[in-house]
Amino acid sequence: MTQTTQLTVNEAGAGRPVLILHGGGGPATVAGIAAHLSGGEPPAARTLTPTHPGWDGTPRPAWCTGIGALASGYLRLLAERGLRDVVVVGSSLGGWTAAEMAARDTAGLVGGLVLIDAVGIHVDGEPVADFFGMDPRTAAAHSWHDPDRFFADPAALPAAQRAVRAGNQAATQVLTGDPAMADPGLRDRLAAVDLPVLVLWGASDRVVTPVYGAAYARAFPRARFQLVADAGHLPHIEQPAVTFGLLDAYLAGLGSDLPAR
Repeated sequence: MTQTTQLTVNEAGAGRPVLILHGGGGPATVAGIAAHLSGGEPPAARTLTPTHPGWDGTPRPAWCTGIGALASGYLRLLAERGLRDVVVVGSSLGGWTAAEMAARDTAGLVGGLVLIDAVGIHVDGEPVADFFGMDPRTAAAHSWHDPDRFFADPAALPAAQRAVRAGNQAATQVLTGDPAMADPGLRDRLAAVDLPVLVLWGASDRVVTPVYGAAYARAFPRARFQLVADAGHLPHIEQPAVTFGLLDAYLAGLGSDLPAR
């Protein structure tokens, strides 16, 4: 684990660099993606998995005041490491950050983009669910295809885990700045992102619906929208084999154009 640009980053594997950005639940939610991509024979990718500042007890530097600032921080990280043609994979809030990185990238550092049930854009009639206003059972019902399997009563968790969850939620609120979880101007700016983009979406997601996801894909000139059946907001956890297969196919096909829709 290293500290660069005041960022905490776990790095593993070898090969094409892949930056993996977690959502509000913290880095554990994308650990399976990192393990899959870095653990192939031979390793398929050199994975960089940051912990967003303020999550899991990490410090939040003064410059990190919103998603735009976070995206710029990760672009600086890539530049400092001398990395180019990086595939950025983002889940939920991490997907918003990844999209913002692609929109801000003027140095050609980002070579591919994968959004997994990302938040961050405004879609008429399809608001992002107010996750902060939900009780735990309701939040689970919105997040999972099979909530009974994945629901964990926060009151039953050890105090240390409850404190981490509370800190992660507070950091999410600081960076997003608003329960709407969207930047009204981002969707229009994505039209200038000339990258092959894969948009993966859990078919049962009620935090951001598949209709919202399809609109996200249409915002890019070259994007493919792919539903994952029997999965909610975190398809890489509920349906890892399917999700990883789609991700592997995307990475193998980089260098050829994706269909526009």
